[in-house]
Amino acid sequence: MVTQNELMIVSGQLLAYVFNAILGNTMGDNSHIWRYMLVISALPATLLFFGMLRVPESPRWLVAKGKNAEALKVLQKIREEKRAKSELIEIQVASTQEEGMKKATFKDLNVPWVRRIVFIGMGIAIVQQVTGVNSIMYYGTEILKGAGFETEAALIGNVANGVISVLATIFGIGLLGKVGRRPMLITGLAGTTAALLLMGIFSSVLEGSPALPYVVLALTVTFLAFQQGAISPVTWLMLSEIFPLRLRGLGMGVTVFCLWSVNFLIGLVFPVLLEKVGLSTTFFIFVVLGIGAITFVKKFLPETKGLTLEQLEQQFRNHDGQDAQESLDQIEAQAK
Repeated sequence: MVTQNELMIVSGQLLAYVFNAILGNTMGDNSHIWRYMLVISALPATLLFFGMLRVPESPRWLVAKGKNAEALKVLQKIREEKRAKSELIEIQVASTQEEGMKKATFKDLNVPWVRRIVFIGMGIAIVQQVTGVNSIMYYGTEILKGAGFETEAALIGNVANGVISVLATIFGIGLLGKVGRRPMLITGLAGTTAALLLMGIFSSVLEGSPALPYVVLALTVTFLAFQQGAISPVTWLMLSEIFPLRLRGLGMGVTVFCLWSVNFLIGLVFPVLLEKVGLSTTFFIFVVLGIGAITFVKKFLPETKGLTLEQLEQQFRNHDGQDAQESLDQIEAQAK
């Protein structure tokens, strides 16, 4: 599900780039062009609003409210009869287990192995953002203009970034079940860091050259192939895998907040860097951050492929040696 969400995001970005290119090349001299952009942006939201009116409540929510018959009806719309009944039983069992669990709070961060999971989750979130992916997604047109493209050509060129993002995400989703999370993430980071390094070098060496904009476009496409084909799918999948059931709400809340906070900071600083230090130096800064991200993944990130939530939890507990037993006793006492 999380990887499908990623695919929907990049598909939406591709549509935005396409409409930007159309509007920029046909109405670029119109002072009211921003009004048309807002209207186009509002259309998907309007369709989603009316579409959601027809979407039923989730079976898990219905079971939690004691509406088992309604939950079964919803499942029967998307499952075969036998599978729907079986899944309803699974949801009822999971709901009963959750009712007996005490919800995690920030006090649980006093437990070493819990704190370690949350810190790793925050690290994964930061790694995904310090590659500079959203700087390229947000300011792709400005980057291409800075490399030498005219505004209209930059808008069209940015569509290539959207296309490769969609294709790479589809490829990455297919790869997730076949390759380990750590090697996939390290490969993605190595690819994005190398692409940024080359962008920094060529932006300096080929400055003023008519070839530079095409080189930068090729490298941004390469960057996004590694980012959307490896880093982004693994990020969201691992964040959903590393947290035990009782800690999932707290863990995902903290890590996703961290991810979007870093995204906000980089999105805020990136255009300032472009103006103050230039295209080449800005890319070199992200290269340094990329090397730091690779180091973090190699040193701290566990492999989660093929492991259940219970097995992962036990690994985190055992990591702290003797302290793990004390942590186990403490968290189990809090859960009672």
